[in-house]
Amino acid sequence: MSLQIAEQYEANEQYDKAYDEYKKLYASNPKDMNVIERLAHLAMMLGNKTDAADYYTKLLDFDMTNTMVYEQLMDIYQDTDRFKYYINRGNLHSIEHKYDHAINDFKKALANTQDEQDIIKTRFILASLYAQTGNNTKAIDEYLKLTDYDDIPSDTFLNLAKLYMAENALPSAINVLERACSKDIESDKIREQLALLYLRNNNPQKAREITKNNLLKAKCLLEEGDTYEAYKILEAADEKVKSLPNYHTLLAQYYFIKKEFDKALSEVDEFDRLEKNSPLTYQMRALINESQNDDYNAHLNWGRYQLVRGEKDIAINEFLNAYQLKDDDVNLVTTLAMLLEESGDKNHAMEFYEKLSKLEPNNTRALEKLADFRNSLGDYRAECDYLELWYEADKRNYKLIKRLAECYEKIKNKPSAVEFYKKYLTVAATADDYEKVKQHLAKLENTDIAPDEGEGLIDKIMRFFNKE
Repeated sequence: MSLQIAEQYEANEQYDKAYDEYKKLYASNPKDMNVIERLAHLAMMLGNKTDAADYYTKLLDFDMTNTMVYEQLMDIYQDTDRFKYYINRGNLHSIEHKYDHAINDFKKALANTQDEQDIIKTRFILASLYAQTGNNTKAIDEYLKLTDYDDIPSDTFLNLAKLYMAENALPSAINVLERACSKDIESDKIREQLALLYLRNNNPQKAREITKNNLLKAKCLLEEGDTYEAYKILEAADEKVKSLPNYHTLLAQYYFIKKEFDKALSEVDEFDRLEKNSPLTYQMRALINESQNDDYNAHLNWGRYQLVRGEKDIAINEFLNAYQLKDDDVNLVTTLAMLLEESGDKNHAMEFYEKLSKLEPNNTRALEKLADFRNSLGDYRAECDYLELWYEADKRNYKLIKRLAECYEKIKNKPSAVEFYKKYLTVAATADDYEKVKQHLAKLENTDIAPDEGEGLIDKIMRFFNKE
């Protein structure tokens, strides 16, 4: 009943009484967003801006992207608190993705406060915005300014280390996390990240000394050459740990060191099952293949590794090396044809489509590519040859049949053109152009075509060069 009373007071413009009733409702249910919104609105109407600001701020706990709230808070603080005014304007610009404006707002907020906690929070946001907009140098500067204070978020050091890593400054990233530990800001995240960086910096012993992660300890021991202790940790792992992808990469590394390559490959397969198409899968397989002196599969896996990483040119080079060792692998030939075509090297790609058509005579995709390529060169005779091969593998393809007819017509082979137009009319009775093709065929049958006319461009060029 209290809600109905509050709404009735509000409808009767008895705002002070409505406000009191809504406060009672808020006291009994402080998580009712609608009540908080009414309290904020009525507080503004009654001129109680302090309470209005409190209630509007509480609304942000429900929705940090509520633009109306930020606009109301900006109105409240515009003439009373410039720091909070710019903070709210910066937040508004951030959720509107106007990051340059947001950065300027937070810089102005800093100029309007001397409170240490306000400065820390604002600089942290400012650093995050710089990082988000790709200005790593300014982001680093802001985080470094924060490290001069005592009571700062531990993410300050983690974010700073991440930025240094993005700038390929591994020693600086390590130094930052070591500094955090020296200031007693050590957390599990900082400790484990520092251990990973030590390992990356070829210091597995130091990493092992600080990590609490058993798998990372095993990794460090493997790097140190202590396979016995590493395997003990892996063997003692519980079922939950054994279901993790990196557990199998460590077992693969262990078997690799022990030169038990079949077991190593089996663990890589298990890793791939848990984490599909990871570049690490192909990298590990390639290293194992190299140790087995299996150059062909090593090149294949290095190619796949580069392909997953987006390095297509390097991948093509690896695949070409594999092709030199084995030129009858249909999957490899297909991959090379497609990659070379994607990279714009059509002439080279067609060599592999040609090879593919020899390995798989019924490969209609390869034949179509070859026919299209010859068409683009004006070599219609060769196009007809490929279309004929395609037709042998796909005799009910009415679009192909029509294309063959048109191609034969281009090279003035009237009997073949007529033959395939008739076949088209037989299999494409419901086609939209049925009547049009029928009329064209009738006209063609009553037209004389000189057989030596209508040569393709390539035919003409070759005939010219073959003249004695």
